[in-house]
Amino acid sequence: MTEPDLVLSAVVPAPPKVTWEALTDPAALRVWLTEHAEVDLPGRYEFWGPSTPDGAEPHQRVLHVDERSIRFGWTVEGVEDTVQFEVDEDADGTLVTLSHSDLPGFDEIINDKAGARGAVQTFWSLAIANLADYLAGRELTPKVDFTSSELRASVVIDAAPDAVFDSMVQPEHFRNWFRANVDIEPRLGGRFAMGGFDVDPGGARFVEFEPGRKAALRFIDNETTTWELDGSDGKTRLTIVHSGFDPSNPPYSAWGGWLGGLAELRRYHELANWRTIWRRIEVAGVPEGVLLTG
Repeated sequence: MTEPDLVLSAVVPAPPKVTWEALTDPAALRVWLTEHAEVDLPGRYEFWGPSTPDGAEPHQRVLHVDERSIRFGWTVEGVEDTVQFEVDEDADGTLVTLSHSDLPGFDEIINDKAGARGAVQTFWSLAIANLADYLAGRELTPKVDFTSSELRASVVIDAAPDAVFDSMVQPEHFRNWFRANVDIEPRLGGRFAMGGFDVDPGGARFVEFEPGRKAALRFIDNETTTWELDGSDGKTRLTIVHSGFDPSNPPYSAWGGWLGGLAELRRYHELANWRTIWRRIEVAGVPEGVLLTG
């Protein structure tokens, strides 16, 4: 395997044997990964469906498998990448490490020029977050639908709207659950910059800001991300919508990033003694200091 462009390591709450079964059992894959999966190791490991980039049909071939790892080729839009899963014992459960090589460059991805291949990184981060919740018996976060131009999702969080809202607009909280450096001015007209104002001095702007109820961020390209919060019985239904983009080229990579963040936001509010699942996040080309782990 060549030097990977993406490395994700996360601790999941199950022993290695149970985790390995979740990674290789087609019935489990159809729950936490995507709609369709067929596995017959050592020769077959396939997954496809609307929640998979370029997922109209399976495009995987097994390269290597043993008791703790599987490596396979995955052809996305005509280009074969190499993907590897490894499981190792950890004091808190199992350390799952995903490595993926031959991905598009970071500049291509953030400028929405990489097509379905540009969404692979956030596809995997959301998938691993859902794997962790699947093994914990928790409700999963909605997946990306790569066949739809409607980017809308809702989750229920076991916390009051004011607490959820604050964790989304106060930078010290946002950095914790989203696992990225961010600067935020929490007010109408205030700036929001992923990576910080040093990386993105202009940032997005809050064009709506109603504490505990709603916020909307408008980016420099006029795309808008809106958060709507509705509280009942101490819980919050959070609905996130992304709009204002070219419907022929939806920003699936950014959307997958938001959804993966929501998985951690739910755990942040719902788990006693919360600790992020992420131990290692490495994405080739991302400026140093943008991504946070530990």
